Amino acid sequence: MRSDRIAAIVGVAESDLGHLPGRNVLQLQAQAAKRALDDAGFTKDDVEALFTTGSWGHFPQLMLGEYLGIKPKYTGGTNIGGSSFESHVAHALVGIQAGLFDVALITYGSTNRTSGNRPSAGGLTLSYEEPFGVPSPVGHYALATMRHMHQYGTTSEQLAEIAVATRKWAGLNDKAFKREPITVGDVLNSPMICEPLHLLDCCLITDGGGAIVVASAKACARAKKRPIWILGHAETQTHNSVTNMPDLTVTGAKDTGRRAMEMAGITHEEIDVTQVYDSFTITVLLTLESLGFCKPGEGGDFISGQRTAPGGAFPLNTSGGGLSYCHPGMFGIFLLIEAVRQLRGECGERQVEDAKISLVNGTGGTLSSTSTVILGRD
Repeated sequence: MRSDRIAAIVGVAESDLGHLPGRNVLQLQAQAAKRALDDAGFTKDDVEALFTTGSWGHFPQLMLGEYLGIKPKYTGGTNIGGSSFESHVAHALVGIQAGLFDVALITYGSTNRTSGNRPSAGGLTLSYEEPFGVPSPVGHYALATMRHMHQYGTTSEQLAEIAVATRKWAGLNDKAFKREPITVGDVLNSPMICEPLHLLDCCLITDGGGAIVVASAKACARAKKRPIWILGHAETQTHNSVTNMPDLTVTGAKDTGRRAMEMAGITHEEIDVTQVYDSFTITVLLTLESLGFCKPGEGGDFISGQRTAPGGAFPLNTSGGGLSYCHPGMFGIFLLIEAVRQLRGECGERQVEDAKISLVNGTGGTLSSTSTVILGRD
């Protein structure tokens, strides 16, 4: 069943980003929420559903609702890692479709940079992997990288092209944490973090928050800006520990991409701008293959020649991504924010001309969960 004209994203915003000593998670979420509601032309009194998640506090939904002064009649807290927010958008649409509410607020915030927190797979799985020399999460992604290199001949130079192209987009984004140009040589000469992944193959660690306002078609009529319709969505999870990943070279995007595009009634050729999670360069390559933009093993050739950079044939991660723009622990909400801005035509120098349809794919855990959303404008 197609989901167009049921619900749309009508407001998006980030908090301040980067290195923010003295700020806490609730402050960052509140700042992003106020900006997103202002962007939509709504107030907190319009919010009927509240979605948030993260590693802060035992009851983040309760803490945030109290802090914002919102008493929602629907609460969502799905936590499947970095893909959680694509799922929140889908769940907001389903709630609207069921008539449970008309306006939903989705938020996220973290102070990973100033607090010194580092991403971790967490839980009991570590006792089966980390004692044997697999650091989390970078070691899991390194395993996937080595397997792809062994199976298909993918090179470090090809992965470096992703980092270089993404940095070029960041250079056009004044909110990006890292904007200075880099070369393939810079990536290859940066310190080895976990073979074969270099420092510049890895995402940033920053502070920051983001927020999204989702509204029913009825509520969209009073929004300040054009609605960006949720045309299709799908989610899945395939494993928790990398030991149990069915195939180190294939993610759940193989399933969620197909189902989301079928719901939206579109083909790959109709997608104007793509936003995919880039926790590491290998995440991008595996996701593009799994989504079907190229065949298995062809990802290295697909992204070569700066094809995904500004001016290239395949606009990808146009904000600068988690590799160069920001990465406060769970990046999926920022993929959606950028997609909406591209479809509204608000991106200035980095604007993709006449962008009408965007695919957004979040990845969570250690290539463990994926959630794909198709967005489009009138």
